[in-house]
Amino acid sequence: MSALSTRIRIHKPWRLAAEATALLIAAVVAFPLYWMVLSALKPAGEIQSTEARPWTLSPSLDSFRRVFEQQEFGRYFLNSVFVAGAVVIASALIAFLAATAVTRFRFRFRTTLLIMFLVAQMVPIEALTIPLFFLMRDFGQLNTLGALILPHIAFSLPFAIWMLRGFVKAVPEALEEAAYIDGASRTRFLWQILFPLVFPGLVATSVFSFISTWNDFLFAKSFIISDTSQSTLPMALLVFFKPDENDWGGIMAASTVMTIPVLVFFVLVQRRLVSGLGGAVKD
Repeated sequence: MSALSTRIRIHKPWRLAAEATALLIAAVVAFPLYWMVLSALKPAGEIQSTEARPWTLSPSLDSFRRVFEQQEFGRYFLNSVFVAGAVVIASALIAFLAATAVTRFRFRFRTTLLIMFLVAQMVPIEALTIPLFFLMRDFGQLNTLGALILPHIAFSLPFAIWMLRGFVKAVPEALEEAAYIDGASRTRFLWQILFPLVFPGLVATSVFSFISTWNDFLFAKSFIISDTSQSTLPMALLVFFKPDENDWGGIMAASTVMTIPVLVFFVLVQRRLVSGLGGAVKD
């Protein structure tokens, strides 16, 4: 008993140090979010003050009022929801089918195809913006939500396919053979057996697709030129950038409103996300 107590006393300081380090890292990561919300709640006088204080004694909702009084803000919000939802659903389904194909089937140039997926991840988005602009112009997709959906699906697929490939590979082939023996068709096995097993991986990839699409500013600025009714939430921030003086309260309030759907999405999928990332690391 004494040896066990000594061992616990030896390991306890290391555990406390690890927990303290984790709390410190969490505080550093969360501080920008705290400052964003604080700036959104500060009155204009405190925001413009040269003495920055990490608190406010007179919180105000004027910045949020200015945000919601913008005529197109509701439309921008709905456009962002539609674009992000379409990208998440389409990229998840396509990545699931593609990951199953490259894992379960043997065909020529399969390895070359997988390498191309990695190469596609290495190309910066900024380098492809101009070619994509001309491509969307030739397809007649400029000033439409399709100009935002299609590129994000294309950029989300390589990572999603690589990640889901590990989940599909982890499913034993004996399970597939047993399903065929029991009379299940390939389609039934795909959607009723394989799909639920790799669903945590789909959630993990969907989180990355959702965040990159929801926060996109480059494509929204490049492909939505004249029809502002097709713009998304990041474009709403431009209203508060003015030549003479920026409305930092409105900028922080709009950024806070943009962050809320992301937090809600994380809360809804956090359990699946943890298991999905754990499965990816295990693979």
